[in-house]
Amino acid sequence: MKEEVEKVLEMVRPGLQADGGDVELVEVTDDGIVKVRLTGACGSCPMSTMTLKMGIERALKEKVPGVTEVVQV
Repeated sequence: MKEEVEKVLEMVRPGLQADGGDVELVEVTDDGIVKVRLTGACGSCPMSTMTLKMGIERALKEKVPGVTEVVQV
């Protein structure tokens, strides 16, 4: 599942980088929780929670079966 998650993150990464940020995959747990770290401008942006849930989490749930949640660490 980790490789599939990486592929989806590669698809959303250009949008984050265009705003001066990025996302790093930290861990994918056995129960489908994806742990990521938002970096650059995304790390301190007040909209980062929305980016995480409405952007990254939605894309991962649509494209990777088994993903239950995305959390920021």
